[in-house]
Amino acid sequence: MKKFFGIIGEKLGHTFSPQIHELIFDNIGVEGNFDVFEIKKEDFHNTILSLKTLGSKGITVTIPYKVDIMAQLDEISEEAKKIGAVNVVALKDGKAIGYNSDYYGFGMTLDKFNVNIKGEKALILGTGGASKAVVQYLIDNGIEEVVFATRNIEEAKSKYPNYKIISYNEIKELKDFSIIINCTPVGMYPKVDKSPVNKEILKAFKVAVDIIYNPLETLFLKEAKEEGLVSINGLYMLVAQAVKAQEFWNDMDIDYKIIEPINNEIEKLIGR
Repeated sequence: MKKFFGIIGEKLGHTFSPQIHELIFDNIGVEGNFDVFEIKKEDFHNTILSLKTLGSKGITVTIPYKVDIMAQLDEISEEAKKIGAVNVVALKDGKAIGYNSDYYGFGMTLDKFNVNIKGEKALILGTGGASKAVVQYLIDNGIEEVVFATRNIEEAKSKYPNYKIISYNEIKELKDFSIIINCTPVGMYPKVDKSPVNKEILKAFKVAVDIIYNPLETLFLKEAKEEGLVSINGLYMLVAQAVKAQEFWNDMDIDYKIIEPINNEIEKLIGR
């Protein structure tokens, strides 16, 4: 009998998760179905109970439920507790266990593109849910300093009271920051003609990471590349975190060499 998995979120019209997970199933020899569940906020409170009743083995969680899902779980992993967000739930022996595979996916992306973060300084654009796993990985792996740029400084300070928060106008005053990471949705399909910062700002950095994967090259990354920065999109992170999710669900070690060919297949789908 096929195992049953899926993704939950509020609006999932543009997700590539089913295609990614079907390719992972093929590579690891798991018989599985991966479905898409768009859940309205007013119906969200019973999500985990419903999935347990349906016999699901696991789900990934996306916007806007990565924090709210935590209240419905029986156990939460150490990395997800530190991050304060869950994007993977494994359903085992009647228990729902929360993890954060974005943390690992981001780390695998930096490793893949040989980005050294030890002793470096990073600027994160945006303080939304996507930034939580990113900042935790940076701190756990030797970054010297992290600063957030945001349009809503007071709200950001309540989320990240221990970090320096600046406005976008103050970015140009930063000194010796080598890494800039876009954790905002600015530039995402279909509004592809926008960037969170102007091109002039990018000159001061060496590496630009955009967690957006559609389009494959956002305006932010296009302009970063033109300024000579190492430019990395969010697709490898998306595939890598999906592979990590499968490890959590299936209690198995997966050869990470499968990430690259799956990444290439999904690139072709997005590029159509």
